Amino acid sequence: MGSWKNQVRARLLLRDQREKHPYEGVFTSLSQLEERSEIRQQFLEEVQSNSSEGGVNVRLLQLQLRESERLAEKLSQTVSDLTTVLYLKDAELQHWQSRVSRHRQEALTLAKGGNALKATLSQQEFTIECQNKELAALHVEQKGLKEALSQAWRDKEELLQRWMEEKKQEAARLNKYNDAQERWQRLARHLRKHLCREVKKDGEPIASSP
Repeated sequence: MGSWKNQVRARLLLRDQREKHPYEGVFTSLSQLEERSEIRQQFLEEVQSNSSEGGVNVRLLQLQLRESERLAEKLSQTVSDLTTVLYLKDAELQHWQSRVSRHRQEALTLAKGGNALKATLSQQEFTIECQNKELAALHVEQKGLKEALSQAWRDKEELLQRWMEEKKQEAARLNKYNDAQERWQRLARHLRKHLCREVKKDGEPIASSP
């Protein structure tokens, strides 16, 4: 904030130097006129002192007096002009001081706003950091869940494979049992038929099979 103050101060000094430069000759002339007026006043006093003694030309004295009056009028006008310029400069200076004060107030307001934004940014950065940590923890948890899910799928596949193997073995045993039953039934039918033939040969009645 100090940089813009220095910049404004430097511009004001440069402007004052630029605007005061045309009046440097006026101030020099004013100083010369004041000096000449003092000399004329002293000369007038000497003339008046000599006139009381009766040794001075009255016409010359009147000419010098009129010249002194003209110089006094010029001096008065110059002083009036310089006073007006000073009033204008003073008003302009007050205007610039008012603008500087307003800009200073705006700078203070902007600085407060900047500090508030910095605080908000710091809070947001802290929130983002916390969220990043939470996200990292969730990634770790997600990785663990994926590994657990993969293991569960592998266990499921292994369990399904074992179940299918058991079902195959059970089906094989059932088929083997059915084959054995079928063989026993065929053998039983064959034996009944053979028994029936033997009974017919012997003439005995045949008991009905269950």
